[in-house]
Amino acid sequence: MKIYTKTGDKGTTSLIYGQRVTKNDPRVEAYGTCDETNSMIGLALSHLNKESFQEKEIINQFFHKIQTNLFHVGAELATPKGKEVKWSLQSSDIEEMEQQIDEWSAVLPALTNFILPGGHPSGAAFHVARTTARRAERIVVTLGEEVNPLVLAYLNRLSDLLFVTARFVNHQLGEKEQTLHE
Repeated sequence: MKIYTKTGDKGTTSLIYGQRVTKNDPRVEAYGTCDETNSMIGLALSHLNKESFQEKEIINQFFHKIQTNLFHVGAELATPKGKEVKWSLQSSDIEEMEQQIDEWSAVLPALTNFILPGGHPSGAAFHVARTTARRAERIVVTLGEEVNPLVLAYLNRLSDLLFVTARFVNHQLGEKEQTLHE
């Protein structure tokens, strides 16, 4: 199979079930931004894998599922309203993120001030992934009722998870968080 099809050379792409839309259609923007988030998570994990610490494998396994779920989010967003979604999100996907957020938050210092994104390259990349997840969320909001409400909830919780993960990774690797007032 060739990687190029030439079908998008005039600025259109195909949603699931074949409907053609412009490449700047809000649905395409939304799932494209989810793909960007997924790629940034991959970058964060690649930096993390250069390190050795106890929680690394747990983070890798957990984010393998998150990255898979981001493809499911993309499928939801690329499926026109009223059509069957082949890989749909479940509320349990959101609940798993909440459990992980609570677990990692329990070992972190309490937040008393805004922190600046940064730290270890992995932590910094998780912060960037958080911002792209927030952008995806804003784009999904523009789609309104055309989208499964779980997609919006998932992206909202994902950005929370990515924030906590950035803090957790930096904490595990001994990186000090910088606040606005330092």
